Amino acid sequence: MSDTSLNRIQILPDNLANQIAAGEVVERPASVIKELVENSIDAGATRINVDIELGGRRLMRVVDDGQGMGRDDAILAFERHATSKIRCLEDLAAIATLGFRGEALASIASVAKVELLTKQESAVEASKVLVEGGKLIDVKDAARDRGTTITVRDLFFNTPARRKFMRSEATENYHLTAIVTHYALAHPEIAFELTNNGREVMRVSAAKDLRERAFQIFGAGLLDSLLPVSGGREYVAKVSGFVSAPRERRTSRDSQYFFVNNRFVRDKTITGGLLEGFRSVLPHGVYPVAFLFIDIPHDEVDVNVHPAKTEVRFRRGEAVKDVVAEAVREALARAGIVPEAIERPSDSESVAEIETVHAPVEVPAVQSTIEFSDHQINEPQSWSDRPASIEVTPEISGDTFGQHDAVPLFDAADSSDLERIAAVANETMPASQPRGYAELPPVDSAIKIPVKIDVEDLSSAGIQPIGQLHESFIIAVDNEGLLLIDQHVAHERILFDKYRRMEADRSIESQNLLLPETIDLSPAQSEAYRLIENDLESLGFGMMRLSGRTVAIKSVPTDLPANEARNLFAEILDTIDAEKKGSPKSTLRDDIAASLACKAAVKINMKLSPEKMQWLIDRLLVTTSPTTCPHGRPVILRLSMRDIERGFHRS
Repeated sequence: MSDTSLNRIQILPDNLANQIAAGEVVERPASVIKELVENSIDAGATRINVDIELGGRRLMRVVDDGQGMGRDDAILAFERHATSKIRCLEDLAAIATLGFRGEALASIASVAKVELLTKQESAVEASKVLVEGGKLIDVKDAARDRGTTITVRDLFFNTPARRKFMRSEATENYHLTAIVTHYALAHPEIAFELTNNGREVMRVSAAKDLRERAFQIFGAGLLDSLLPVSGGREYVAKVSGFVSAPRERRTSRDSQYFFVNNRFVRDKTITGGLLEGFRSVLPHGVYPVAFLFIDIPHDEVDVNVHPAKTEVRFRRGEAVKDVVAEAVREALARAGIVPEAIERPSDSESVAEIETVHAPVEVPAVQSTIEFSDHQINEPQSWSDRPASIEVTPEISGDTFGQHDAVPLFDAADSSDLERIAAVANETMPASQPRGYAELPPVDSAIKIPVKIDVEDLSSAGIQPIGQLHESFIIAVDNEGLLLIDQHVAHERILFDKYRRMEADRSIESQNLLLPETIDLSPAQSEAYRLIENDLESLGFGMMRLSGRTVAIKSVPTDLPANEARNLFAEILDTIDAEKKGSPKSTLRDDIAASLACKAAVKINMKLSPEKMQWLIDRLLVTTSPTTCPHGRPVILRLSMRDIERGFHRS
């Protein structure tokens, strides 16, 4: 006979079970809007209005003109697992609607105060249902045309711990705007309107196709760069939509929109296919704009992976990835950006199942090369004969270097290590060797990989550049050995410190554009711009609001190429990611300054004169952090004399 006093397993009350379930469905205010907008779409709405206040904390309202509900259905809709979408397991395997779990309204109502107002075409009166914290408060008649209005107030009012983890109003607004943008793209036949605290953020009328909807949301500037994507394989998937030409670049993936059977998803398989299609077209850290729609047989994809329904699982994921990559490459090929794609296998063959055997190909050995400056290394100048400082006025990417003070390069007495380094260089490149490139044998494995260094490790005796590696890295020497300096991130650190100092001193340096650049901002970009408008102006951008989401750039910081003002401005807005939109102003200013510095800095694969290399080194050494860029990457790597001598088996 069991002792009932030891029984500790209990059935949870319905309201507690609903609150726990809400933790998976209702992650943040945007999750609420997602569920409500999906219900409106499933109800056949042709117009959907979304209104939010205080980032969704105070109020969220979705109004549609869909088919509406009768009173009994309106009450039953708040019960868990109550749905009109499926009746049996077979229905789940072929689900075509956005919602189907019957959890959304029950989960939302368990953590908020919800008012449902709905009316069917044939009904005499509308029905109003009030639910607070999962409890039915009231049901009564009301007035309304056909359709449904759902108002959600005081989200997480009864779960303080959840409310505490909500982000700032700006961050939540960003996510809310993004979710409405996604569904506006997925359904161009539906008119959408989004207002935030009474201010219109987005208004788009019904459009005939995706291209027209993209124009409504993002403007003509983006539309001109879009390349149509169309392809796919029978029995695998069909791909349609648009990707941007390489000139329309982004520094984040925020402008990539993926849909599977018209369902908005976040999916690594599609992302991987997109990046594979753009391989060798875009540099690292730069992303295309993409609106990709994957149409796939319902039995080839599982949409019931997570209650939020933003994740899917493909039965043949690699095949889907290949199809996406192939469709993107073909779009780029049609635009003349990449060569024509290789002939595809027949449609009856699954991409993932095809194996092609290639004959061995003999690849010639790659010769390592170092490009040296015009100074003859086999006839080194005596270190003591060099001046104690140098003044030059070269120009890199528009920067006027003559405005800066000279920096001492060497002490009067120089280390003999420098002469030994020069001697090693002489041995590896005889006098008969033509000046320019020296062939190097493979490096002995005994030489250690260069390591990044700390500020205190930099020699006070000065750093002397001796050449460039692949026109991307400065090769230099100091008392301790050999240095490799990333020219891009070195200049990035210099410009970052300059912008922050310029902002602090209010000494703005700008260049006026010959003709102002007008830009149509996306809804998300418009929200970001509203937050950082003053910060941009303090760093040298001259901005002017025109109408709606259109702005004009009148001037840009002096270091930035004027002909790239449009792209640079868009990249800065995209760089300020969602979680940083609610950050302190000082953090936002650092992010903006870092983004500006990255865009204005000298690039890799750019030949620099000896004077330009020396200027970069001199200015780098007097920055606040010479060894790291504003994004935390190392600037300088060192290979010490000890490691070099050990590699050559010298005692």
